[in-house]
Amino acid sequence: MNNRDILSEADAYAQHDLVFPQLTQEMVDRSLPYGTVEHYRAGTIIYDRGTRGVDFLIVLRGSVLITGPSDDGRESVITIHKEREFTGELDLFSYREALVGARAATETDVLKIEREQFREYVSGETDISDIIMRAVVLRRLGLIQHMMGGVVVLGSGRGVDTLRIQNFLSRNSYPYRLVDTELDSSAEGIVQSFKLRSQDLPVVISGQTVYRNPSIPELGDALGIAEEIGSETIYDVAVVGAGPAGLAAAVYAASEGLKTVVIEGNAPGGQAGTSSRIENYLGFPSGISGMELAARAQTQAQKFGARLAVSRNVTGVECSTDPFGITLQGGTRLVARTIVVASGARYRKLSLPNYERYEMDGIHYSATAIEARLCAEQDVVVVGGGNSAGQAAVYLASYARHVHILIRGPELAATMSEYLVHRIVNSRHITLHASTEIVSLKGDTHLTGLTWRDRTTGEEETHAIRNIFVMIGAEPCTEWLGHCVNLDAKGFITTGAGDQAHGHGPYRTSRPGIFAVGDVRSGSVKRVASGVGEGSVVVADIHAYLRDLSAAPPQPPV
Repeated sequence: MNNRDILSEADAYAQHDLVFPQLTQEMVDRSLPYGTVEHYRAGTIIYDRGTRGVDFLIVLRGSVLITGPSDDGRESVITIHKEREFTGELDLFSYREALVGARAATETDVLKIEREQFREYVSGETDISDIIMRAVVLRRLGLIQHMMGGVVVLGSGRGVDTLRIQNFLSRNSYPYRLVDTELDSSAEGIVQSFKLRSQDLPVVISGQTVYRNPSIPELGDALGIAEEIGSETIYDVAVVGAGPAGLAAAVYAASEGLKTVVIEGNAPGGQAGTSSRIENYLGFPSGISGMELAARAQTQAQKFGARLAVSRNVTGVECSTDPFGITLQGGTRLVARTIVVASGARYRKLSLPNYERYEMDGIHYSATAIEARLCAEQDVVVVGGGNSAGQAAVYLASYARHVHILIRGPELAATMSEYLVHRIVNSRHITLHASTEIVSLKGDTHLTGLTWRDRTTGEEETHAIRNIFVMIGAEPCTEWLGHCVNLDAKGFITTGAGDQAHGHGPYRTSRPGIFAVGDVRSGSVKRVASGVGEGSVVVADIHAYLRDLSAAPPQPPV
């Protein structure tokens, strides 16, 4: 299993003219004012894998070789760019470390467009920008599908930490290949080659470097997924959380010229990022996975200049200072004039004995291809009656032998969209158990079974179940805020109250300059579309606040 299964589209590289397009001479001529012409002798390294902030290159004469590492650490050729072709993939729009390297294959002249000019270039030359955007997205997809430019993950495919690492890499669009120590015959050779012990696993292998069961921050740093965010910059907007609401706020803020940073502890998408298929989101009649939607939104925000700080949770906020101070896991500190809280909510846990023992080892909170692989030809249970649970059940039904949905209420119609209810009711592979709850879990090292009870009759049934998907209710992710803003009785952020004469719209909190959008906001509608709407609208409130802030007379010293 690798993230080729997660992105199951046709081979991206088969669309050669879209992946490696050749610009017209007229397009090249229009591009010339944005950069400088550079000459490289044959064999000259233009940039190495791992370089941050690579420049955009158009080949004017000669050719540029694009290379990446193979499993044995040697260099492998990915493609050769010829005259009027251009280099780069998604890292052109971020400050992550490049997954590939580039060198001149022959005597070569290129047009080099540096980062700041590149942003003006894609903004000003929209027809060329469309070609570039399509190509770089497909190039990253190709790297993922063909497992090039990435790492090897070695460990048990069912292991808690292996799943954690896979999810982080997949949701951050980082290529990897899983070598399952329980299923893959090549695993033992790799273990011996790197002199690994069982307690070292899982490991992430990048070239000849081995990272033993790394934490998410460690892995983000080691692979260059985490961007280096300077503490000397004063941001206009710091968005905490990269779910639909947070990414929408970032897109609109950055596109309107606000210096924007997005802070995300794991990966873009939030709860929506774990949805296998969202079919009622406007503009996608055939549906779109939460991961793909998040990836597109992230690229869109970065295209407009937003910075994305991934793999670091916020640990504290200095909300009495101007600007606000934000401390990240590991001690990094950022400052921003406004904060948009879009940290969302997490699924609640079931109150059962030994529950924690089976988390990520039988109990899951997302249903992507990574988890679905574990369910092949097995019965599985989905707990919950909302759209996320319905989407998970429909998706898992194509992998599992049978899917059982357990809800405490009498029916789905009150909590789930009709199109999902219809599919569930009409599926031969899904059974709904209304007024039913799990009462016990079984298993020594792994989950092997459970007992559920009919709340109406009291009848209990025991089943051999190895995977449960828990998608019930939500608990707000607000503990990092301390006492900065007012919360409701359930811990969600209250908005829109207070002095209307000095307020700035329905998304302001009790602390001027701090706004809340999406699932973390008290009274919000827990839907992707509503989160996107709130994230886009809040930017008008931010502009109003910043205008008032700049117009306010200076305060006398205390």
